[in-house]
Amino acid sequence: MNAVVGKVLIVDDESVVRLNLAAFLEDEGFEVTVIANGEDALKMLAETPIDVAVIDLRLPGIDGNGVILRAVEIQPRVKFLIHTGSVNYQLPAALRRLGIEDEHVFQKPIEDMAVIVEAVRHLMGERET
Repeated sequence: MNAVVGKVLIVDDESVVRLNLAAFLEDEGFEVTVIANGEDALKMLAETPIDVAVIDLRLPGIDGNGVILRAVEIQPRVKFLIHTGSVNYQLPAALRRLGIEDEHVFQKPIEDMAVIVEAVRHLMGERET
């Protein structure tokens, strides 16, 4: 078993997506928490430190953009990846100001999960500096 290399939060309302991402990241040594909606994610973030959050945009209740904007108020050092099925998504200026760039946005479905692992590792490296 690999040593834990970081804590990842996956917020997605599709259980298959959550579980597939979680299984892949856990196999790579990450400690993963999965949550189905933004409200529960924000409650969890208030109690548990996370390194990287993978956020779906279309969530019941508060959407992914809103989750990210509130999450940085709770945990300013957390880094984000956006995982969306929307082909027309444009990063809002408020998220760009947080350091989120186009390279942090991934389209569903992801055929090669290794790209998510590399993106998570990259963000964790940035977080440690």
